[in-house]
Amino acid sequence: MTKLTQKQVVTCFLRNRGEVLLLRRSAKVGSYQGRWSAVSGYIEDTPERTAVKEISEETGMGGAVSMVRQGASFTVEDRHLATRWVVHPFLFDCAHRDLRLDWETTEAAWVPATEILARDTVPQLWTSYAHVAPTVDTIRADRAHGASYLSYRALEILRDRAGWLDHQHQDRTTHWTQLRQVARDLVQARTSMAVIANRINRVMHSCREAQSAQDVERAARKGLGQAYAADGQTTQQAARHAGGRRVLTLSRSGTLLDALLTADPVAILVAESHPGGEGVAVAEVLAQHGHPVTLISDSAVAQVLQQGLADIVLVGADTILPSGAFVNKVGTRLAALAANRYDIPFFVATAIDKLSVVEEIELEIMTSSEFYSGPEPIEVICPLFEIIPAELVTGFLTEIGEQAPAQMQTLVNKFKRIAAW
Repeated sequence: MTKLTQKQVVTCFLRNRGEVLLLRRSAKVGSYQGRWSAVSGYIEDTPERTAVKEISEETGMGGAVSMVRQGASFTVEDRHLATRWVVHPFLFDCAHRDLRLDWETTEAAWVPATEILARDTVPQLWTSYAHVAPTVDTIRADRAHGASYLSYRALEILRDRAGWLDHQHQDRTTHWTQLRQVARDLVQARTSMAVIANRINRVMHSCREAQSAQDVERAARKGLGQAYAADGQTTQQAARHAGGRRVLTLSRSGTLLDALLTADPVAILVAESHPGGEGVAVAEVLAQHGHPVTLISDSAVAQVLQQGLADIVLVGADTILPSGAFVNKVGTRLAALAANRYDIPFFVATAIDKLSVVEEIELEIMTSSEFYSGPEPIEVICPLFEIIPAELVTGFLTEIGEQAPAQMQTLVNKFKRIAAW
């Protein structure tokens, strides 16, 4: 029996707008010439540092990526090469698609992850991706990202599952049964975020007659494109309101962060946004891009507005209710009350897809142990989200323009229709 030489390697998937980067290996590399792969390389340091180094060398994008997830390592045996590869998979989000390829690559392509199943790839590239791909559990556990971001991940999960099932050539009825369950799990994963349900419902509603995995994959791909387009148009609306103004914001909305990065506000005040403190990371990103940013404590929001240090309050939303109220991170209602008290416009940047079909919604809370881990028998109340009344909202900035809270009720029926799959 041939003795296998063990080699440790990283496989790094770069993701942008719901697609991953595949690289075609050149004739100059030592193995699997001409096959498609992700960014890869031999581990010479820690796996994480090697991953960052290889991304920089092979794509020139070292400074534009952020690690999302490191998956569990696994082995791939190639007896033809007498090698046992120990693969360490990674997933990175990247801010753009500008590449500077090196000698290891002859061709690059940004594609839906399911394209891995259709291409001539290095061994078990799909397995590598599956180790870092989003899951229902990662959506449930994610407290760092906003609802739009998580809706993209939900669509990727549905797309990937449908593509994999279609690749298995199993019974069509079995496919539809499994995909219905995946869709239900996604809809229930974060019930306080209506955008996940609406975007998953739209895909499943469009496939209710065909009931095929292939159609679901195609519809999910289309849904991702529509979601990014809607959120991009919302970003433009918010950027127009932020330009030339002193803006106060809180929590983390990907749509609003993009708006602030593209606008030219005079100043940006960011509340730290506890519990979780994700406002700190938002302030850091803004500062890294050269924006004038001030980090403030949550308890100082009312005082800052009373002192006239902001011209406008801009926040995101996790869900809009039919009444025109909306759900967002705890602390938003105090900011809205203070803005109302001191006659400061309070706008919500959100896609219409975040509109709930019901007024009653379950709000997420922190567990007692997450908030207090001391020895005393202390009762804990620590909500993560809250409802902000419609009368405190100046307007919703959406992909279809500025909308008054009262207009939300007229838009609900279309979401009720697509939920009936």
